[in-house]
Amino acid sequence: MIRLLNAYFPRRTFFLGVSEACLIAGAFIAAAVARLGANDAGLMLGYEQGFLKVVLVSMAFITCMYYFDLYDSSILSNRREVLTRPVQVLGTTSLVLSGFYYLYPSLELGRGIFLIGTVFVAVLLFFWRRLFLFINSAVGLADRVLILGDGSLADPLTREIEQRPELALRVVGRVREPLSEPGQASCPEVLLDRGEGHAVHEDLVHYVKSLRVNRVIVAMGDRRGALPVEQLLALKSRGVLIQDATEVYEAITGKVPLESLRLGWLLFSPSFSDFRVVLIYKRLAAILVSTFVLLLCLPLIPFVALAIKLSSRGPVLYKQRRVGRQGTIFNCYKFRTMRQNAEAETGATWAADKDPRITAVGRFLRSSRLDEIPQLWNVIKGDMNFVGPRPERPEFVEWLVREISHYNVRHIVRPGITGWAQVRYKYGSSVADAQEKLRYDLFYVKNMSPGFDLLIFLHTVKIILLGRGAK
Repeated sequence: MIRLLNAYFPRRTFFLGVSEACLIAGAFIAAAVARLGANDAGLMLGYEQGFLKVVLVSMAFITCMYYFDLYDSSILSNRREVLTRPVQVLGTTSLVLSGFYYLYPSLELGRGIFLIGTVFVAVLLFFWRRLFLFINSAVGLADRVLILGDGSLADPLTREIEQRPELALRVVGRVREPLSEPGQASCPEVLLDRGEGHAVHEDLVHYVKSLRVNRVIVAMGDRRGALPVEQLLALKSRGVLIQDATEVYEAITGKVPLESLRLGWLLFSPSFSDFRVVLIYKRLAAILVSTFVLLLCLPLIPFVALAIKLSSRGPVLYKQRRVGRQGTIFNCYKFRTMRQNAEAETGATWAADKDPRITAVGRFLRSSRLDEIPQLWNVIKGDMNFVGPRPERPEFVEWLVREISHYNVRHIVRPGITGWAQVRYKYGSSVADAQEKLRYDLFYVKNMSPGFDLLIFLHTVKIILLGRGAK
């Protein structure tokens, strides 16, 4: 995994994105040579903003590929989608660039160069994606992994690795450290051997060598006394990578394993080493970004207010109590999307699919996220940040604190309009959903940084444009 912007990306996916950016740039340079000849193409690239034009086109293609989920793990393992979605990307990018060139004609590539370059890009992406599919499915090109231990993370970690070939990992064995009698040394017991031998008791070093294991992931749970430290050190000295299951799980999933959570993990996390600096940055960034976005949205506000008033009775704005940093209660403002007094009979309830309380205009406002424009005022006031855990209602928090361990930890930072849990998980409407979102929220608290906030913002724009996740 590669750590970038305080998040983790599979090496293969990162390499795929970088290589495709280079291929696209190379395709348009080759198109310039084919259209103008080597000498004139060199002049165009060097003296007529040609290099900048090629970079802009490459960025447009890569951005559209990102927004069409072509670097998402669920798509990378789907052969049909990997080969068909680039066609949609070509059409969308052409339309986007047409509008851009209309506004900035000085940055336009020649029509002949653009047409030839687009054909080159289509051919190159088709063959490159087919090659990537082959590499991704080739078992022999993946690191051979041994899971050591039967802690709470052993099973979910194994499932994650098996479902995501772009991680370039393959579990070839799993070993349990059995409880030993007093005065006896414990020896590792093989539980699972992926068809490459039979399960036996033997020395861990010999077993790793016989299976040609590249890395050992330690998932021992709370039984650290049984950890075969000397054998693991011997393996590490031979070049075998030894990793902790918790760290691997966080890197692969982007969330914290609540089953093995230790609060000391948060105290020594990188973001907490300069926590005051991070908080000051977040406050300044929140004010600047929210003010800018609010000014951009000002022309829309009268039309949104008019649509709400014409579609249903009641006020335009809706005020609701939410829990903020350190458990403080504040009034969160939104454009009203439900009928007036929608919870008069039921009390506080989560929104559901096809919720009858939501008006027709309200459904559009929710899907477009326009209903959240007034929350920018909450950010400017200091109740919220632009990025952070989603603020929950006091009625739900009181309940969830009892049901979910460590739920209050998410309140050590200001809540946000958008956040890691919002962009990575669906809209929550149950305790199980709240628990899953907490895993992402705590991952954010542990790793929050300017770069991570930027990544979340880019994900948020993608979700808004595609109309995902709203209820």
